[in-house]
Amino acid sequence: MTPFQYTLLSVFIVSLVSLAGVLFLSFKTSFLKKMMMVLVSFSTGALLGNVFLHLIPEVIEEHPENLAWVLVGILFSFIIEKFIHWRHCHDIECATHVHPVGPLVIIGDAVHNVLDGILIATAYLVSIPVGISTTIAVLLHEIPQELGDFAVLIHSGMSKSKALLFNFFSALTAFIGVGLVVVLAQSITNIEMILLPLAAGNFLYIAGSDLIPELHKDTRLKGAAIQLTMMIAGIGIISLV
Repeated sequence: MTPFQYTLLSVFIVSLVSLAGVLFLSFKTSFLKKMMMVLVSFSTGALLGNVFLHLIPEVIEEHPENLAWVLVGILFSFIIEKFIHWRHCHDIECATHVHPVGPLVIIGDAVHNVLDGILIATAYLVSIPVGISTTIAVLLHEIPQELGDFAVLIHSGMSKSKALLFNFFSALTAFIGVGLVVVLAQSITNIEMILLPLAAGNFLYIAGSDLIPELHKDTRLKGAAIQLTMMIAGIGIISLV
């Protein structure tokens, strides 16, 4: 398989995660709440592991002068969150938080998914292993996010089937991100060495501003031990790629 074929397959697999809301149909709410924190911990480790074990080392090895773009990636993520009022949702009760509902959730999620497509496509431009590790990190992060978004859509009045359908169509916008990277790669040499640190900044922003604050909500020693274990497990999975 070519890197482009890997990219298309990876983005399609990540898009299927948008259907994770079906878990609401088979699991009890109490179980889902416990599972969400485990998933968030695992995805935090995967995102941080991918940044420090794959993305940043690649940038330093090829173009260390581009490392400053990591800061741009963090600021860019902040700007997106502010302007479209999009915020990751990793709690099945997050409908009670300050969070857009209905169409605004779908629009915000679509923008986020375009970014996911850009991140995955960029990683595969560097190498297949980096692409796979980035796909795993995005995939693990998407599961709790999609569950949270599904909860918000249901709270806004959508039926379960309609919420799943809109979530899936929103996920497919990731292919727009792939298309943008393909066009840029054909016109700008080594564009991945600019996009890669931007991706690292985006992952750091998600982990630092969205995921870790969620984990701090559980102040129990047992909960902290489970979170730390799952974070280390997430880092371990990424390090094996």
